[in-house]
Amino acid sequence: MSTKFILRYFTIVSALLAVLLVSQQVSANDLVPIGTLRATYIATNPVQAFIDPNTKEVRGPGAEIARALAKKLNVPLDIKGAPGVQGVLDSVKKGEADIGFLAYDPVRAVDVDFSQTYSLAQNTYLVLVNSPLRSIAEIDKAGMRIGVGERDAGDFFLTRTLKNATLVRNSGGNLDVAVKQLQSGEIAAYAANRQRLSELLARVSGLRMLPDNFYGVEQAVIVAKGNKKLLDAADNLLDEARSSGLIAGSIQRAGLAGVDVAPPRSAQKR
Repeated sequence: MSTKFILRYFTIVSALLAVLLVSQQVSANDLVPIGTLRATYIATNPVQAFIDPNTKEVRGPGAEIARALAKKLNVPLDIKGAPGVQGVLDSVKKGEADIGFLAYDPVRAVDVDFSQTYSLAQNTYLVLVNSPLRSIAEIDKAGMRIGVGERDAGDFFLTRTLKNATLVRNSGGNLDVAVKQLQSGEIAAYAANRQRLSELLARVSGLRMLPDNFYGVEQAVIVAKGNKKLLDAADNLLDEARSSGLIAGSIQRAGLAGVDVAPPRSAQKR
């Protein structure tokens, strides 16, 4: 084999490798324009993610999913909490974040695209310890006033499903406000996810949760409307994360209460 042939061979191979690397870089840039995967979550919702008080690291299912997606895309991750549902929605709509963690609801799906559901955060009602209410079936009665975080997934769900009870919306879903409303008799029950209510019960006495749930809130990943490539990447990652046990493990590692792994994508209905 001549030296001229060998040089030509290596020149061709080098050119092909260069094209492949450029192609991969373009593909990554298509998904993550600034070269870093930017993710947001509701800062006050530990079901998605939270800051570890000791390590200051962002932990929880959302954080682990975001890290896995960033690793798969071979880019660094920047994840931070946002002020409420609207904060997460706005960050993605305005291009300030590539992905967000948010509960699915058809009202929100008008503005952003949702991945498959990766977990179900069970929602129930908080009542005073001496309340006569014992089950979900007793809630939807005429004259019953029910508190809920304004524009929470529970708010949207209850708005669609309650026929007789009256909703009293709590701006920002402030649990301290909810406790005062219960104690004053302004509301008879407060709707929220079991994790947040469990944390509240650990610091406030005289309250209890009803034993059953009214809704499994569908936690999902959001992307900008029409960003199919990134949405497909998120969906494929969630398929792998469910099969590998990453989602189940992240829920367990975060010590979350009332949060279940969602069924496979093929079994989900919206």
